[in-house]
Amino acid sequence: MVEDVTDLYREFGDERVPPGQHESSKFPVLSKGATPSWTRETWSFDVWGAVENELTLSYDAFRDLPATTQRQDFHCVTGWTALDCEFTGVPFPAIAERASVHDDAVHVLFHALDGYTTDLPLEDCNRPEVLFAYGRDGEDLAAEHGGPLRVVTPHKYAYKGAKWVDGVEFLTEPEHGYWEERGYSVTADPWNQERYG
Repeated sequence: MVEDVTDLYREFGDERVPPGQHESSKFPVLSKGATPSWTRETWSFDVWGAVENELTLSYDAFRDLPATTQRQDFHCVTGWTALDCEFTGVPFPAIAERASVHDDAVHVLFHALDGYTTDLPLEDCNRPEVLFAYGRDGEDLAAEHGGPLRVVTPHKYAYKGAKWVDGVEFLTEPEHGYWEERGYSVTADPWNQERYG
C-alpha cells in the first residue's frame, strides 16, 4: 500500500509547487561529484553521537527493517519539482527510536559514501515523511539517484536529502554540512525560498 503524503505542503504554504519552482516530468541527476562505488557485502549504515544505542546495520539488516512506501513531492534547489514520486524506505523516527536518541540532541548530520554531509535540526528530521529510501517507483534506487540509500525530505530542498547515505550522527550542537558551509540555507524551506543562508 502506498501512503500519499503530497498534501504536507499545506503545513508550509498554499501551493503544492513552491514559489520559484517549476514542475518537471523528469528526475535529473545532480551531484557534487562522481557516483561512489559500493558493495552489498561491505556497505553498512551507522548511527552514532547523542544516542543510547549506536547502530551498525549491514545492507541486508537495513533492508529487513519495517519499511513504508510513500507518494511524495521532490523539490530541487535549482528550481524543479517532481510530483508524485513513490519512495520506499525506513522512516527517520524509526531509526531515532531504535537508537534511543538522547534528550539533549538538537541537530542531525547525515553522512554519505562520497564524503557529502548535510544537516538539519532534529525536529525537521523526526517526521514520518523523512525516509531513508532504498526504492523509487517500485524499483531499487538507481546508483546515480543515491542508491543503495538516500534520504528524502519532501518538506525541504533536496540537498538536505543526502545521496549514498551510510550514516547519521545525532548532535547536541549544530554542525554545518557540505553545502551549508558554502552558503546554502540550513533550514531550506522551499515555500519561503530559503535557498541560501
